[in-house]
Amino acid sequence: QLRLMEELRNFNGEPSMLVLRPADAAETSVAWAMAMENFKTPSALVLSRQNLPDLPAASGDRFAEANAGCRKGGYTVVEAENPDVILVANGSEVSLLCEVAEKLAAEGKKARVVSVPSLGLFFLQDADYRKSVMTPGVPAFGLTAGLPSTLREIVGADGMVFGLDHFGASAPYKVLDEKFGFTAAHVKGLVDKFLGA
Repeated sequence: QLRLMEELRNFNGEPSMLVLRPADAAETSVAWAMAMENFKTPSALVLSRQNLPDLPAASGDRFAEANAGCRKGGYTVVEAENPDVILVANGSEVSLLCEVAEKLAAEGKKARVVSVPSLGLFFLQDADYRKSVMTPGVPAFGLTAGLPSTLREIVGADGMVFGLDHFGASAPYKVLDEKFGFTAAHVKGLVDKFLGA
């Protein structure tokens, strides 16, 4: 729960710690560089244990998109014009949300997927940028394998976060994902229910 440390501010109003939870190899490379460049505060990289697929790149240059986006704390990975829902996560859950977005698209529902490797950095961005990513008025659904509180601020009062309030289970990650509902089919069902579908 190192991610919660970004909510603790110093007397200058800055996060007390830079916490980065990258979602793929490109974000991990950028996060490492950001940690090495950060001389103001401690830095923490919260890495996934499992192999993760590279996230899609609309421009064809995944590293450039990750570099620009990670340095702002959060950015759009999959865009949808006039989205019906914004799906937001960090770490391994982002690629899962990309799968969910594809399933929703097959049913005519448009989903924007957002990666927020650093909530602290994201909330330091100007309001126009934040609104371009987390558009007010669009329902937001957050997914985290940690405490739901880590994403509640970004999804807002009308949003929903699916997460865990327990720990200690030991098994291969695919077994745990199935048991705890971190599958594309289950998460899509939660999104459908959230949207009232």
